[in-house]
Amino acid sequence: MALPDLDALIADVEHARGEAGPDGGGERGERIALLGNAVSLAEQLRGLADDLVEGYVEHCRLQGCSWTEIGTALGITRQAAQQRYLARRWKYEPGEFEEEVCAAVAHMKEAAVQHRNSFIGTEHVLYGLLTGNNSAVRHLGSLGIPADSVRQRVRSSLTMGASQAAKRIAWTPYTRKAVVAAHELALEEESPIGCRHLLLGLASLGRGAAASVLAEASGGRPIVPGVRPPAGR
Repeated sequence: MALPDLDALIADVEHARGEAGPDGGGERGERIALLGNAVSLAEQLRGLADDLVEGYVEHCRLQGCSWTEIGTALGITRQAAQQRYLARRWKYEPGEFEEEVCAAVAHMKEAAVQHRNSFIGTEHVLYGLLTGNNSAVRHLGSLGIPADSVRQRVRSSLTMGASQAAKRIAWTPYTRKAVVAAHELALEEESPIGCRHLLLGLASLGRGAAASVLAEASGGRPIVPGVRPPAGR
């Protein structure tokens, strides 16, 4: 398994400094600024690593693995594993979602099963949202972005896995964060969570397969009002 290349990470740190421009602090000030960039990048990498492990802890729990087994794999005690990963999940009631979301979720799960994926990632969510006629499709249309082309693009990013059919499919940390963001948007509008809210939730993450596809498709135009998409992953 290939790890991130250190030279490439150093180049990213140097590039970030170049984008910020000179600060007039001299060579010592520049070194400190680069150190700050390195710390910021390291924090992002740690967050990504934590999300990766959290996702697979969720997979294990859905497949009936005990906290003792999970703790052993993590090199910590059962109690420590529970304290770290047994976070309180937001429980959504059926009435908190628009009816259109049910059809979209069915397409998300179908895409995951067809590709033998034991998880629903942001790419599955985006594909499901753009299958049919709903508020997410109409929102992209209002921005002049054809939903069909975005759906084909995200479909081509789906990879075939080696997982056997699972009774329950785990939602990745990014997809759960997208749902939380969608819920917050819906609360602001005092409406149930719709496909448009989920689309905006995906775009607002700024990370993940779906956010990258949306940023590329928008050509730099904001998907979320007032929020410009990232230039790249």
